[in-house]
Amino acid sequence: MSSPTFAQLLKNVGDVAGAGNDETPVHQVLTMEPHLHHSNIPFVLSFSNLTYSVKSRRKVSFKATSGRRNDETPVTRTKVLLNDISGEARDGELLAVLGASGSGKSTLIDALANRIAKESLKGAITLNGDTLHSKLLKFISAYVMQDDLLYPMLTVEETLMFSAEFRLPRTLSKSKKKARVQALIDQLGLRSAAKTIIGDEGHRGVSGGERRRVSIGIDIIHDPIILFLDEPTSGLDSTSAFMVIKVLQRIAHSGSIVIMSIHQPSYRILGLLDRLIFLSRGRTVYSGSPMHLPQFFADFGHPIPENENMTEFALDLIRELEGSPGGTKILVDFNRTWQSTKRNSEATTARYDLSLKEAISASISRGKLVPGATNDAANPTSMVPAFANPIWTEMAVLSKRSFTNSWRMQEIFAVRFGAVMVTGFILATMFWRLDNSPKGVRERLGFFAFAMSTTYYTCADALPVFIQERYIFMRETAYNAYRRSSYCLSHALVSIPALIFLAISFAALTFWSVGLDGGASGFLFYFIVILASFWAGNSFVTFLSGIVPHVMLGYTIVVAILAYFLLFSGFFMNRDRIPSYWIWFHYLSLVKYPYEAVLQNEFKDPTKCFVRGVQLFDNSPLGAVPNSLKEKLLGSISTTLNVRITSSTCVTTGADILVQQGITQLNKWNCLWITIAWGFFFRILFYFCLLLGSKNKRR
Repeated sequence: MSSPTFAQLLKNVGDVAGAGNDETPVHQVLTMEPHLHHSNIPFVLSFSNLTYSVKSRRKVSFKATSGRRNDETPVTRTKVLLNDISGEARDGELLAVLGASGSGKSTLIDALANRIAKESLKGAITLNGDTLHSKLLKFISAYVMQDDLLYPMLTVEETLMFSAEFRLPRTLSKSKKKARVQALIDQLGLRSAAKTIIGDEGHRGVSGGERRRVSIGIDIIHDPIILFLDEPTSGLDSTSAFMVIKVLQRIAHSGSIVIMSIHQPSYRILGLLDRLIFLSRGRTVYSGSPMHLPQFFADFGHPIPENENMTEFALDLIRELEGSPGGTKILVDFNRTWQSTKRNSEATTARYDLSLKEAISASISRGKLVPGATNDAANPTSMVPAFANPIWTEMAVLSKRSFTNSWRMQEIFAVRFGAVMVTGFILATMFWRLDNSPKGVRERLGFFAFAMSTTYYTCADALPVFIQERYIFMRETAYNAYRRSSYCLSHALVSIPALIFLAISFAALTFWSVGLDGGASGFLFYFIVILASFWAGNSFVTFLSGIVPHVMLGYTIVVAILAYFLLFSGFFMNRDRIPSYWIWFHYLSLVKYPYEAVLQNEFKDPTKCFVRGVQLFDNSPLGAVPNSLKEKLLGSISTTLNVRITSSTCVTTGADILVQQGITQLNKWNCLWITIAWGFFFRILFYFCLLLGSKNKRR
């Protein structure tokens, strides 16, 4: 009689209540039988004649007939990564793909996990005899990458809990999700590290083996039927590697198909494996049980010496044959002949009692697929929803996770806040209490240009956020943990509180210190424009992070483009003076619109005068002459123009300054709305980057 699955046991787990002030919830440990076979609902994943090749262009040198020079001619070569690979994997068993580097291990795992474009991969992959479509595979499988892609400041328990929030259905209560997480922690052997953060280079956290088990845990939280793993023991010591494979064995025994690539398993790990596939340059050189390896190589004429690791001997022999003139063809042909004689009992095809539709329907009814929502046996794809949760739940969980991770790295925000405040302090002291003279006007223009461009430069810290999270995002969305739109929206929402805090701090520090005009209403608009600038800048940098692959490359691009935005903003050269072939860049400049908005906010009063009488000469070579001479010059000008101009006559108002600066097309509110719209525009572009640029399939 088979033991119940996690989901079955969850049905019997009551709501979890806290006990006193203990932060750890009361939970029941969900145990597994040491070995479990679902004889009535077996799953058999079969693959036959898988072939995959890529084309590469190389330059080949040919010696010219004259012998004087070499000609380089581009030549297209086809490299076969998988060559007619066949085999099968059964539930309850561990299938390991072995081979030297470049043998095609990871490529075969990617092929089975639908990570190779359909048009590029030849062959057939079936589950219980039915073609395995990519949509269904997303629902019933999980893929664990070779690298441990985790949020560094979350604890083990939090990491698994967030994964449960994503992958488990909303119909499951919070307490049962916690119980599932606690059971998984015990199954993975992570109880002692449950409250420890994952850690990174600057923060000490869990060990390498524990990180690997957490990476596995977040992908099996929803109890998948098929689990793919790429080098799960890479970089681990022998003990940690053994513990990881032991965990995978327990997962297989719970009724899952586990397929992994592994480089060179130890003797202890070999004892846990049920089925092996040895590859050499994309071809199968052995397929079967580890127990039959000695007989296989003995029949091949290369018996395995006593007390020697069988896989090490096999890999050494394969490498030796690869270096010979004939390569491993002789071993490939021998394996085909040896398998056809059926001397290896594992070579026979497994029998399954149920069709795929019946098996999945039975699995859902028994609780194997926790996210299962319906029992439509006529359509296996409809048995599980595309996403476990609605978009608002995904946004809430994503926002909480991002905020929690960021909050524990307060030094990053502190540096950004410090940069904004230092810049604001320098501007406040440099432009302290500007007057309404012509010199004050020039200094105001310089202040606004520098202040608005600074808001964009300080947003550059948003660049590494998505670049560091890119592969976490790709891993989670590849198997429908959440929607890309949910990630895009939550990414924007999480950034807003910090932007508001930075904007109001910078505005309060500079507005009254510089002596800007407008009172409370003027300050409010000034603050809103700065906030809009932060929003547009943050969105622009976020969009770039979805395009550029590296942080340093991204910083170079950001600095260059923001410099161009400032150049074409209208501060250095009025719009009328910008060459016609560059005028388009003026309207694309993100600095232009907030710069014009704050200028209009400052010089909006038509009755306020900035140049009176003799101040008319302040910006000319006559500015140094005595005031008495300036007054005589004013008298001469008055006589010539037939207009009386005295030392108190207003010559230039705020409206005149706006005209001189070429700010005549848009009012301040239009400039504000355009700045805000830029932010939304770049967020939409970022979404399309997520939609189009996060494909993880090989071509």
